[in-house]
Amino acid sequence: MATESTSRYVAEYEAIVPILPGQNLPWLQQLRKDALEKFSANGFPSPREEEWRYTNVSAIEKKWFAPVLDSVSKPNLQALDANWLKSQRLEDAWSVVLVNGHYSAEYSRLDGLPEGVLIVSMADALEKQPQMVEKYLGQAVNNQEHSFVAFNTAWFTDGILVHVPAKQILAKPIQLLNIVTEADVMATTRNLVIIAESAEAQVIETFVGLGIARDGVYAASLPGTGAANAYLTAAVTEVFVEQNAQLTLYKMQTESEKAYHFGGIYVKQAKDARFSHHNFALGGLLARCDIHADLDQASECTLNGLYLGVKRQHLDNHTRINHLKPRAISREMYKGVLDDRARGVFQGRVIVAEDAQKTDSQMNNRNLLLSDDAEADTKPQLEIYADDVKCGHGVTVGQLDEKSIFYLQSRSVDEETARNMLTFAFANEMVDKIKIRSLHDKVLEQVLVRFPQEGVEKEWL
Repeated sequence: MATESTSRYVAEYEAIVPILPGQNLPWLQQLRKDALEKFSANGFPSPREEEWRYTNVSAIEKKWFAPVLDSVSKPNLQALDANWLKSQRLEDAWSVVLVNGHYSAEYSRLDGLPEGVLIVSMADALEKQPQMVEKYLGQAVNNQEHSFVAFNTAWFTDGILVHVPAKQILAKPIQLLNIVTEADVMATTRNLVIIAESAEAQVIETFVGLGIARDGVYAASLPGTGAANAYLTAAVTEVFVEQNAQLTLYKMQTESEKAYHFGGIYVKQAKDARFSHHNFALGGLLARCDIHADLDQASECTLNGLYLGVKRQHLDNHTRINHLKPRAISREMYKGVLDDRARGVFQGRVIVAEDAQKTDSQMNNRNLLLSDDAEADTKPQLEIYADDVKCGHGVTVGQLDEKSIFYLQSRSVDEETARNMLTFAFANEMVDKIKIRSLHDKVLEQVLVRFPQEGVEKEWL
């Protein structure tokens, strides 16, 4: 339902639209117009919608977040601490930096890309590769999915187009580093990732917020620093993995502790395509991540995730795997660790179409509650319309196993340390699935910084 906040966004849109990229493309203008009409009619998602029943975004509606215009989108080089920026870039990776929703050429590092690999800003792609963008934009997800997708389609200011040509195997991963430096802004980006036939690639999406500027220099925003900015990230990535191609996509979300985050990853897999996603939701006051995948014949999909919530964080993970053709395989494992008054949500849905015989699908969600006030809402769903399938799911919500604690105590470990060790081991299982060493170390570092319990030691590894 449209609200006063919705009306303000729609009213302000007329002043913003001339600055958005792709003004010379009638098809894009129609796509944006349709998205605006969808958002105007429905407003932001509501808990009355089944797939948003556990997540209330009314706090976003109460605030006004303004898009950052390109002319002022990039802080000057002195405002971003060089050492901090270096620490956010992953070693041995191509680094693509977006600041406040806009591509930053001066901060990005793309030297040595193989011939034929295309990594450009969405603004440039709409100008120089409009036919490619038109072919893919809106094909993995459309405005009818929900209002945040429509919102992104109408408002996106930039983004990245990644195209890996057929049979190209990238030796290094591609990092899409999203940085927000300002308060009360929205960073609205739209990405396209296209992995052509028999190609292989690794892509890493990282989202980070900087704290309030002091003495002209931005400080890293970490829990408890008191330097957090409130802002909105609304990022949609459409992914196309062609026949016999392979993509591993990582997401590390460590937004400001006052930030709001919506991130959607929508995937179309061709025959024999392989797609893996590793999702680490650690930051933000309210954060939602959608991961939807459509599987073709004999394709494979793996979804792993860890959400770590403290204080009053609300972390929502929504997955949907559509088995459309026979003999596809999907595996899903999500874990949550929740303390204080944090709330974690997992809604996992597997749909097996009538034609998708020989489907093999497993889904698991495990939640560890460290406080009586923490809450985990989990809703696994299997919708099976074929008769020759192997599908299952498992869910747990609870506290640490007292027998395991007693076992460690019998080995001269005090009770508090035993609890810390077991909690850390529970979370670290998901971190250990990361195959890129620099990313593994960065995620582990963030987990240790944000871990709800004191006394957790890296030396336990």
